[in-house]
Amino acid sequence: MEKIEQIEMDAHREQLTSDVKALVERYRSVFGWDVPEIDQALADLLILKAIREAVDGVESTLISRAERCVRN
Repeated sequence: MEKIEQIEMDAHREQLTSDVKALVERYRSVFGWDVPEIDQALADLLILKAIREAVDGVESTLISRAERCVRN
């Protein structure tokens, strides 16, 4: 049987994907305002890389907190 957390995540997966796409679009528009002659493919790669780095940072913070809770 699946854990309730996995069932809940599965129920929200499409919304999460939609939210990430909207975040990419948001930063695309910011790039477009600042640099009208932008290389959109390169901008997309840079935006996605920055999002991955941000997610990695959030993950590290959450793991550290969880490990501290387990030790205490």
